[in-house]
Amino acid sequence: MSDLIKAALLGIVEGLTEFLPVSSTGHLLLLQRFLGFGDEDFGKTFVVLIQLGAILAILSIYFHKLWRLATGMFSDPNARRFVIGVLVAFLPAALIGAALHSIIKDYLFNAWVVCFTLIAGGAVLLWVDQLEFRPRYLDVMQFSLPMCLIIGACQCFAMIPGVSRSGATIVSAMLLGADKRSAAEFSFFLAMPTMTGAFALDLIKNHDQMTSHNVLLVGIGFACSFVAGYFVVKTFLDYVSRHGFGLFAWWRVIVGSIGLVLLAIGL
Repeated sequence: MSDLIKAALLGIVEGLTEFLPVSSTGHLLLLQRFLGFGDEDFGKTFVVLIQLGAILAILSIYFHKLWRLATGMFSDPNARRFVIGVLVAFLPAALIGAALHSIIKDYLFNAWVVCFTLIAGGAVLLWVDQLEFRPRYLDVMQFSLPMCLIIGACQCFAMIPGVSRSGATIVSAMLLGADKRSAAEFSFFLAMPTMTGAFALDLIKNHDQMTSHNVLLVGIGFACSFVAGYFVVKTFLDYVSRHGFGLFAWWRVIVGSIGLVLLAIGL
């Protein structure tokens, strides 16, 4: 299988998994290992850079709402509080990500870590799905600033591949009183500055890896990520509102378990 096809496949997987609580980074790292995609350093960079395709999918879907927030934040207190809340939630990941970027990629971007965290995260989702919540927040615009900060702090756990950024933010928001739909929607908005920041930081630190061939691979992965991400964002909110997280929990457990078996036999 050529690198171009592998890049397209990885891009599709990124877009399909980025906004689901299954860990896109974890899936990509496992696929890269078993497909033999690129060298180790570029593979890790590729995983981060193609996430921007999924972010552009959100931007295109939420463009009108983002425009209303941008134009109304100076006159509408609710819009202003929401924008500040997203920035407050972004702050922990920005500080910790910048400080520990190299350590995270060198030591935690590991297939064994991914498999164990996929399984553990699946268990957490199954537990959360059994809880009987009485949501206090049905509108993402009503989240308080302390609530946003706590969600942002919980997002930092997703720096461990396999944890899932969307899973950490959705679960923490629900535990703080949000219903499933508003929790997922806040996760979408928080993804925009978080993943854009991760993209910029990784590109600056690893620009020397951007040969013409690698730029082509990133471009293909980016485009496929955008298309797949657009589809998921359009359907995920309604699905979660009706069905919860059981499907994603068991998917994590199955993928993590298969990964452990393959690693144990030396693949």
